[in-house]
This record gives sequence, structure tokens and C-alpha cells, in this order.
Amino acid sequence: MARPSRLLLDPLGAVGGAVMDIATHLGAVVTLLVRVLRSLVPPRFDLPELWRNLYKMGNQSVPIVMLTAFFVGGIMVVQSAVFMKRFQATSLLGWGAGYSVLREVGPILIGLMFSGRVGSNNTAELGTMVVTEQIDGLRALSIDPMRYLIVPRVLAMVIMLFLLTVLGDLVALFGAMLFGKLIIGLEFGVFYAGLVSSLGVSDLTHGLVKALVFGLIIALTSCHFGLNVKGGAVGVGRSVNSAVVGSALGIVLSDYFLTYVLT
Repeated sequence: MARPSRLLLDPLGAVGGAVMDIATHLGAVVTLLVRVLRSLVPPRFDLPELWRNLYKMGNQSVPIVMLTAFFVGGIMVVQSAVFMKRFQATSLLGWGAGYSVLREVGPILIGLMFSGRVGSNNTAELGTMVVTEQIDGLRALSIDPMRYLIVPRVLAMVIMLFLLTVLGDLVALFGAMLFGKLIIGLEFGVFYAGLVSSLGVSDLTHGLVKALVFGLIIALTSCHFGLNVKGGAVGVGRSVNSAVVGSALGIVLSDYFLTYVLT
């Protein structure tokens, strides 16, 4: 007979334990952030490792980001164009697509995809290095893992998510413009006029600020769970799962507060 879950037997204890776990991880992530900032003043990190991670995390993510962003722009048009045409408001399609892509859809979607592809891979790499004692080997050789491994990865994730968000926004808007022409026959000039006449620089910076914050959250969360792996290969799998869930939760919560503050 299956044993009753802890939540059923002791609901308050289960909730309290979950809160304590979250607080412990959050404190560890903040501590990691402080250590990263200390390594950047003055800048002391491995530059070749930074370039390698920029290519691995950014360049190799371009195809999937472009493909996804293109069809996201198309889906937005499919969902809204019929109603805009019914109410004779097709000229607003450029504004609607631009507003949602630049402020919300672009940063969140690309951030979640970046977390699933890059953040999980980073956690798995660091976790494997921990269980195979490679990080201990670096310390034995008087090489600081923070400056050699962590800081370059954090910088690479923040920089590349920012750039990928810019690229994804452009591709999504192009996809929306193209599908607007194919579905309701909206001319490119009308779409562009609605886009540039109703949106300002603040709409673009709103999403880019979010991209920087999301990149930092993904970087710190993936590094934290990767460096704290326990239990061999099984522990690596658990840490990857925790990193992806933690990054997604951090993105959603920070998006709420950033939207409130920046609006």
C-alpha cells in the first residue's frame, strides 16, 4: 500500500519546507552574484573561455531562435488578423504585433528557449565537472573556477540573450508583416507605418531591459545548480531539471515586477 504523501500528513510542514528550500537556493544565487561582481571589479576572467561560450551559447542558438520567432509572428497575425479585418482596423496590425513582440512575447519566449537549450546544457556541464572532480582539479592547479568557468559563462549568457532578443524581435516582426500580407492582403507599407507611428524607443528598451535581467537569472540559476550537484549522474539530472524550472519561475516573476516598474 502506497504511503500517504508528506503534504497530506503535514501540509504546513511541507509548505514550510518548500519555502525554506526556495529561500536557501535564492540566498545561494545572490551569493553567487556577489562573487561574480567581485571578479568583475577589476575584470579578472578568462577571455578565451568567454569567446568560446559566446559562440557556443549565442551563434549556435541563432537558427532555432529565428525559426521560432518567425512563426510566432505569423501565429500572432493568424489569431488577430481576422478580428481586425472584421472591424476594419487592419492598419492597427503593425502596432499590435510590435507592441506585444517588443515588450512581452520576444523577451519571454526567447528567454525560456534560451533557458531550455543553453541554461540546461550549462548546468549539465558544470555538474559533470563537479561529480568527476574536475573543478577540484582546477583548484589544485591554483586556477580559480569562478574566474575561469563561472564569470565567462555568466557574461556570455547575458550578452547573447540580449542580442538574440534583438534578432528574434526583428524576425518575429518580419514574420508578422509577411503573414499579414498573405492572410489579409495588408501592404508592407501599411504594416510598417502602423509599427513606427505608434511605438517608441521606450517599447524597445522595455523588452531589452527584460532580456538583460532574464539572461542574468538564467546564468546564475544554471551555474548555481550545476556547482551544487550531489549524487553522481542522477544528481546531474535532478540539477538540470531544477535549473530549468527555477529559471522559468524567475523569468515569469521578474517579468511581472519589471512590467509593473517599467510601465
